[in-house]
Amino acid sequence: MKVMVIVKATKSSEAGELPSAELLQAMGQFNEELVKAGIMQTGDGLKPSSEGKRVTFRGQSRTVTDGPFAETKELIAGYWLWQVDSMEQAVEWVKKCPNPMQEESDIEIRPLFEMEDFAENDPEGKVAAHEEGLRQTIAMQSSIVQPYLFFSGRCEEALEFYKKSLGATVTMLMRFHESPDPVPEDMLQPGFENKVMHASFHIGKMMLMASDGCGDGTNFEGFRLALSVSTEEECNRAFAALAEGGTVDMPLEKTFWSPRYGIVTDKFGVGWMVMVPGEPN
Repeated sequence: MKVMVIVKATKSSEAGELPSAELLQAMGQFNEELVKAGIMQTGDGLKPSSEGKRVTFRGQSRTVTDGPFAETKELIAGYWLWQVDSMEQAVEWVKKCPNPMQEESDIEIRPLFEMEDFAENDPEGKVAAHEEGLRQTIAMQSSIVQPYLFFSGRCEEALEFYKKSLGATVTMLMRFHESPDPVPEDMLQPGFENKVMHASFHIGKMMLMASDGCGDGTNFEGFRLALSVSTEEECNRAFAALAEGGTVDMPLEKTFWSPRYGIVTDKFGVGWMVMVPGEPN
C-alpha cells in the first residue's frame, strides 16, 4: 500500500527557520535507510505558507489568497510517499524518524486511494484504464533514450577517433575481463576478453554508450546521429574530421532548414547528419 507521511508545520517552520546541520544529516541518514529498505518513493520539504497561495472554490468562482495562513497545526511542512506492507509498518518507520522540528511536532500517516477503491463506481474499468495510461505517460516523461553503439572489436579505436575529431570525453570504460560477474561461457568470440564490454562518453551535451559487442559481426544500419554545432566553421571542421577514412553521403550545403547541412558515414560505419541549426520560425 502507498501512504503519504505528512510532516505538520510548526511555528519555527512557518517562520522559515531552516533545520540545523545536525538535523539535516540525521534526516539524510533516515532517508537513506528508507531508500535501502525500498520504502521511500519520493519526499520533499515545503517552504512556509507565507510563500504560498490558496485557491478557494465556490461553484464556478475561484478566489486566490496569498499566504501566510493562520492555522499552523493544519499546515504541511514536508512529506514523503512510501510503499509499505501495512499501516503498522509505516508507524514503525515513523517512530525511527528524527524529530523534524526544533519544538514538539507531529507526523501524520495517510493511506492513498488505489483504483480498486473506486471499482463500484467504475464497473467497466474505463477510468482505471485511463488512469493507468496516464501513469505510464508520466513514467515515460522522465525516461531517457541514449544511443548505444557496437563497434565489433574497434571500440577503443573509435573512442580515440571521437576524442580527436569531436572532443569526446570518456567517462567510463570496462573490459570484459574486468566484469564483476563472469561472462557466460561461449558468449565471446575468441580474443575478445580484453575488448570493451561497456563505455560511456560525452559529445557536447549528449551522453552515448558503446561496446565492442561479443564479436566482429556488428553492422550499423537504419539510423544516424544528428550532430548540431553553433557555427558554419565548426560544422565544416567536424564534417571533415568525420569524413576522414569514411564516406561523404551528402556534401555540406545550404538547405531550407539549415545554413549548413551534410551527411557522412565515418570509418567505423556510424552515420552522421552534421548541421548548423536554422533560425526558428
